[in-house]
Amino acid sequence: MLLTSRTGILRTSRRLKAALLASAVSVCLVAASAPPTPLGVGDRLFPHLGNPGYDVASYDLAFTYPGSNSKPLQAVTTIDAWTTAPLDHVNLDFDRGEVGSVEVNGLPATYADAGEDLVITPRTSLPEGSWMRITVRHTSDPVPAEGGRGGGWVRTKDGLAMANQADAAHLVFPCNDHPSDKAMFTIRVTAPAGYTAVANGLRSGLRRAGQATTWTYRTQHPMATELAQVSIGRSTVLHRTGPRGLPVRDVVPTEHRAKLEPWLKKTPAQIAWMEEKVGPYPFETYGVLMADAATGFELETQTLSLFERELFTNPAFPEWYVDSIMVHELAHQWFGDSVSPRTWSDLWLNEGHATWYEALYAEEKGDRPLALRMRAAYGASDGWRAAGGPPAAPRAPQDGDRFGIFRPNVYDGGALVLYALRQEIGHTAFARLERAWVSRHLDSTATTADFTRLASDIAGRDLSGFLKGWLYGAKTPPMPGHPDWKPAAPAKAPGVTKAPGANRARG
Repeated sequence: MLLTSRTGILRTSRRLKAALLASAVSVCLVAASAPPTPLGVGDRLFPHLGNPGYDVASYDLAFTYPGSNSKPLQAVTTIDAWTTAPLDHVNLDFDRGEVGSVEVNGLPATYADAGEDLVITPRTSLPEGSWMRITVRHTSDPVPAEGGRGGGWVRTKDGLAMANQADAAHLVFPCNDHPSDKAMFTIRVTAPAGYTAVANGLRSGLRRAGQATTWTYRTQHPMATELAQVSIGRSTVLHRTGPRGLPVRDVVPTEHRAKLEPWLKKTPAQIAWMEEKVGPYPFETYGVLMADAATGFELETQTLSLFERELFTNPAFPEWYVDSIMVHELAHQWFGDSVSPRTWSDLWLNEGHATWYEALYAEEKGDRPLALRMRAAYGASDGWRAAGGPPAAPRAPQDGDRFGIFRPNVYDGGALVLYALRQEIGHTAFARLERAWVSRHLDSTATTADFTRLASDIAGRDLSGFLKGWLYGAKTPPMPGHPDWKPAAPAKAPGVTKAPGANRARG
């Protein structure tokens, strides 16, 4: 996700979640006679997200698009999961849809709403370590209720796309909506003639029946719910080849295909640049989804990053800037998608790294010196920490503010931590750390503590004391190698995001 200002230059294995779930399971699992209760996995920033007691292995999502982006889609969500505790009830995160029926292991189950949870009661209790299949027939509404919060489906000029970060996948489909529980996805979309559907992963099926077509896509790597993507529109899918034969496919509004092609053809070289820095691209495909919508953000949905078309057609954006934003979302495929945050407090690992490679690309390809950007960020850092908390302990969002954790402290503030670390351990050790991080935690989740331990291993000395101040301090520590850098009054660094509420894009 990327946050950028509109003024001036606009920029800006099994789940390793046992520790996170343990306390939630011990106090939150409800007895069969208790009223429906919303649960959560105990995330400090989003305590209502996720649910204890099971680990999702796969989702099968089936959507039927009615030909209008203002009408609910008919949907069937099938979840295969392992129980990690005895369960009398199973909680799913789900809101903004009507449930028609629920089955557990092929048998009808009762269900009730509790906050933004769907609480399911199977006919018989589920023992720990058992396999379960939950099938929910429901609607998926792209239009929020009056006064309701946004997120989930994004209505485009000619259809729909998804934007689920950070806590909005359950506005589209029932799920365990927390990045600690990654799973495989199969996504099926049925739409009328004239529409094209694209989703995460590779297409595995195409079936036409009368005036409708069903597209099926499957991921080959696990994915967090917040990274799910479905595009439905009057679109063209363009295919090209990336490094090592990687399939690259872009989804663009058909009427703008020619105008957007100069940008789209840059992607293979950008992937090659990232591979030089951190190693092989981690997924089965990549591409850019250019949405004809005023979203106000760009987003790193897995294998198919979401962009506003305006980013590529507005002459106010310099070429170097647009290129660096493309690399920001591409870098997320390694940092945030393949290696996902165990908790939302670890968000800086996503956004700090994506901002780092965005800035590094701008330096190498656009003659925008990294040190100048980092010095400006250093001057603003104390103000960012005061407003949003230190990078690894961001303040919780206000109620209803789903973008509230996407502040400058985790973007350029997170990149500043990486710059300080590189200054401390040297360029060679830092490059080894980056490659080791994405290879060691491939297709998994990781924490700030994991990063600190790995950095210490690579450097050959304990860096926990050094990183503590950079990650958790109320004030910004001295910058190694730059004793002349001084914190200043809160200011906006060149290319650095403004305060919340004045942002154009996130991702």
